[in-house]
Amino acid sequence: MTSLVTAAELTRLRRMIVDTAAPQQYTDGALTTVIERYPCVDMRGESPWVESVLYPGTLEVNDDWTATYDINAAAGELWEEKAAALAANFDFSADGAGFQRSQAFTQAQQMARHYRSRRNPSTVTLRPEPRPDVDDLLELEEV
Repeated sequence: MTSLVTAAELTRLRRMIVDTAAPQQYTDGALTTVIERYPCVDMRGESPWVESVLYPGTLEVNDDWTATYDINAAAGELWEEKAAALAANFDFSADGAGFQRSQAFTQAQQMARHYRSRRNPSTVTLRPEPRPDVDDLLELEEV
């Protein structure tokens, strides 16, 4: 299956996570995988999935959906990953100089919060199930 993530989206995400200098920390494939975790409703209101006609209660891919992704949510996830990699850094002093290596961890956490606060709003669609008939409930009580 071909990816629907565009080169422009990959470039934008690389700038958001400061992964532009060679060698790059993330491959295009890795970034594409992260981006595809955050599909959104497109500009026409089409959801990436629709309820299946053949199998009620299951979802299937919506062919009318235009690929639209939440790049801010992807950036937040990647900054969180970067923060985890920096978590073991510690502050120390040597030869009269102080090194605050924990600042990188704090900054990565702030960037993760920054991008997560800008992610697309999500909605939950509630579908009412038919209520059981009173006669059906009475039959269950008799058993």
